[in-house]
Amino acid sequence: MAGIAHGGGLSVAIAAYGGGSDEWLDLSTGINPNTPELPEIPAEIWNRLPDRGLVDAARAAARDWYFCCGSKVSSSSADVVLPLPVPGTQSFIQILPKLVPQGRPVAILSPTYGEYAHCFRKAGLQVDAIRSVEDIRPDHGTLVLVNPNNPDGRTFSRADLLAIHARMKAQSGHLHVDEAFGDARPELSVARQAAEMPGLTVSRSFGKFFGMAGLRLGFVFAPAAVLETIETELGPWAVSGPALYLATELMRSDRTPILAAIKARRAALQTVLTVGGLTVAGGTELFALVAHEKAAGLFEHLARAHILVRKFDYAPDWLRVGLVADEQGDRKLASALASFGS
Repeated sequence: MAGIAHGGGLSVAIAAYGGGSDEWLDLSTGINPNTPELPEIPAEIWNRLPDRGLVDAARAAARDWYFCCGSKVSSSSADVVLPLPVPGTQSFIQILPKLVPQGRPVAILSPTYGEYAHCFRKAGLQVDAIRSVEDIRPDHGTLVLVNPNNPDGRTFSRADLLAIHARMKAQSGHLHVDEAFGDARPELSVARQAAEMPGLTVSRSFGKFFGMAGLRLGFVFAPAAVLETIETELGPWAVSGPALYLATELMRSDRTPILAAIKARRAALQTVLTVGGLTVAGGTELFALVAHEKAAGLFEHLARAHILVRKFDYAPDWLRVGLVADEQGDRKLASALASFGS
C-alpha cells in the first residue's frame, strides 16, 4: 500500500496484541458487518470465463440499482450508458490519472481517502489538498471529492455537484466524484448524470453496502468513450464471473431490509459511543468519526481489549469506528469504553 495506512489490518493487530481472529471486533473499516443472504452460484459460473452476457447483466442491474431515486437526465434509463464493472474501485483510481487533463495540478478536497493523492503523484501530477471548493484555482485541471466523505461524512447535494462540474468544465477541467458510501444516500448521487456529461466521472463501491469487500467489485459511470478507455486499460476478464453473478442477483433484490439493518446498527453504535463519553464528530451510515484528545491512548486501550478501530496520522485526535455486527459486540465495545482511564 506504499506506506498508506488503511483499515482492515486485523492480522497486524493480532501480531501486536495477541488473540485469535474470532476474539476480535474489527471496526476499522466502513463495511456493512452483516452480509445479506447470498444466492447459490451455479457451477458453470465457476467453470467458465465471464462472458459478455454476464457482464451486460451486471451492468444493467447496476444501472437499475444506482439510478433508482429520481436522478433525471435527458434520456431514458434504457438509453443511458451502462456503468462499467471494475475489480474494486481501487483499480479505477490507479487508472484515473490517465483520464484527466495532463500537466495541470489536481485538487483533492481533503482530508479524504489517501489513495487518490498517492496515485496522482505517482503519475507525475502535482496534487493540492484543499479544504473547500472555494480553494479551486483556474489552473486546477482536476477536482476529486468523496461524497459522502471518508472520514468526516461531509456531503454535497446533487445541485451543488452539478454547479461544481460546470465550474470545472468552464476551465476545461475534470470532476471525479467518489460515491463509495453513497448507497444509503441516493439523493446525493450524480452517477446517472456522468454518462452524459463530459468531464465527469463517478465511482461506486459494491462491497461496502453489501458487506462483501473481499469480492473486489465496483462500478464506474462516465461517457461511453471514457468507459472504453478504462475497459482497455483493465484488459479482458477484469471482473470474475462469480462477482458479476452475485452482484446481478443482489442488485435485483430489495435494498430496504439491508438499509434498515445498517441504520439500526448505526443507531446502536451511536448509543454505545455516547454512553461511553465519546464525541461523535461526523461519519456516514457505515461508520462514526470520534474526536478525542486522548485518541492514541484510546486506540491502544481498545486494541488490548481486541477491538480494532481506525486512527489517522494526519488527525491524531480522530478515530473512525465501523459498525458492530450485533448486540454482543455492542456490549464488548461498551465494556471496553467504560474501562478506559480507570
